[in-house]
Amino acid sequence: MFPALEETVLSESFGENRSDTLVEERVRPPRDYKVIMHNDDYTSMDFVVAVLMKVFRKSQETAVELMLAIHHEGKAVCGVYPREIAEIKIAQVAELARAAEFPLKCTMEEV
Repeated sequence: MFPALEETVLSESFGENRSDTLVEERVRPPRDYKVIMHNDDYTSMDFVVAVLMKVFRKSQETAVELMLAIHHEGKAVCGVYPREIAEIKIAQVAELARAAEFPLKCTMEEV
């Protein structure tokens, strides 16, 4: 009824082309991404410090240092994370900024 299928299924050589050698697969660790916070002319410094402490779990001292780096250099790395976590951190910052009506922005770059 289905000659092409029957020939394939009933063929004596079916399955003979499998290799008996083991192939070693190397699993790569997930790639990391830098989460970068960008300076703007509207977001308050206090808000940036609060976000760094809440979202990125920075101490107050570290958060102030990062905020000043963002302010003076235009941007700074807030942390390095696997892709999904970096995306979550960026979304959390965006949500907090939107709720406070600030244009604070974070991006990510592969390390």
